[in-house]
Amino acid sequence: MRLLLATLVAALAGGGPTVARIVDGDTLTTSRGDRVRLVQIDTPEIGSGECYSRAAARELARLAPVGSPARLETDPALDPLDRYGRLLRYVWVGGRNVNLELVRRGAATVWFYDGDRGRYANALLAAARKARSARRGLWGACPGAVWNPYGAATTGGPRVHSAAAGACDPAYPGVCIPPPPPDLDCADVPYRDFRVLAPDPHRFDGDGDGRGCE
Repeated sequence: MRLLLATLVAALAGGGPTVARIVDGDTLTTSRGDRVRLVQIDTPEIGSGECYSRAAARELARLAPVGSPARLETDPALDPLDRYGRLLRYVWVGGRNVNLELVRRGAATVWFYDGDRGRYANALLAAARKARSARRGLWGACPGAVWNPYGAATTGGPRVHSAAAGACDPAYPGVCIPPPPPDLDCADVPYRDFRVLAPDPHRFDGDGDGRGCE
């Protein structure tokens, strides 16, 4: 209902599209039916087993909530479509460049596909270096994260600490899962059917039976 109302308001005002769905950390759909790939950045693919894939999608959902008006910016230096027919765009929500903000937060890496650099290339590189230096987002959560602006995001498997490292959350006795951030899902950890104590910061125990990721 909220999406429908936002779409109607935008249409009556002669405005642009609204965000309809978050597909993953770098892809969304709009109320016009467009499938949009955020250009010049990349995030780990959901379902690939790569670290931070679901966390990146949640970050995009926070920056571009469903129903929010979105402005799609083309870049004449880059292809308008990818091989899957998706629009390659910078996405602006609330006056903010979402592509750039994802990189600033460490939720995405820079990817100059085929070596092409767009109008925000320098800003993206500067934001990525700062995020990496501060170990924000995937740069702190994923020991296997690779810095390569000319390749797809590579983050390795989920972050798992040893007990000796002293970084295991006490809410999960018997296994070693780091406390947030980032907020992990069951797909991000290699454990199943383990004991969970309150307050369950990662919300692994969805049914409240004291067992996580059953």
